[in-house]
Amino acid sequence: MPRPPINRWRRWLSRLAFPVRILITAIGRGRNRPETALFDHYSRRIKRWPIVLREHECRGPASGTKLRRDEAALLTRPVPARATRVALDETGSTLTSQAFADRLRRWEDSGTADLAFVIGGADGLDRSLHDDAALVLSLGTMTWPHLLARALLAEQLYRAQQILSGHPYHRA
Repeated sequence: MPRPPINRWRRWLSRLAFPVRILITAIGRGRNRPETALFDHYSRRIKRWPIVLREHECRGPASGTKLRRDEAALLTRPVPARATRVALDETGSTLTSQAFADRLRRWEDSGTADLAFVIGGADGLDRSLHDDAALVLSLGTMTWPHLLARALLAEQLYRAQQILSGHPYHRA
């Protein structure tokens, strides 16, 4: 059997030494809700990438554009400066699970160190977050509660891990 090219081995070794760190930054606190338990269930099963969830609450009387701007400031505060950003928004692109896994693999292979998923509040995301994002992603054409969107994202990250490792969890 022929050996794979040396650059493939280097990419594989670099993933072991320096995996992509995933940050999920979101508006709203889950506390002890069923959606949080579902998020925890999938995020604990993800071994390929370390995952951190940062929850934020926007306090004060704001609405509309000002609220979205205030939330954007909260959401971007924990994001590393050189992170690749993915904004979750209903107006974004829909990807199949396989396409999402392929996108994650490309980010891994290109040396992306930090990947930040941004989930806004009930009023959506500020335009600046769309503009700064490498990908604006939709989890489907239906609107999801933002606490449930975290659980759906965690499941898709777990599914991507299983697809990339060749595990039969994903049977499309």
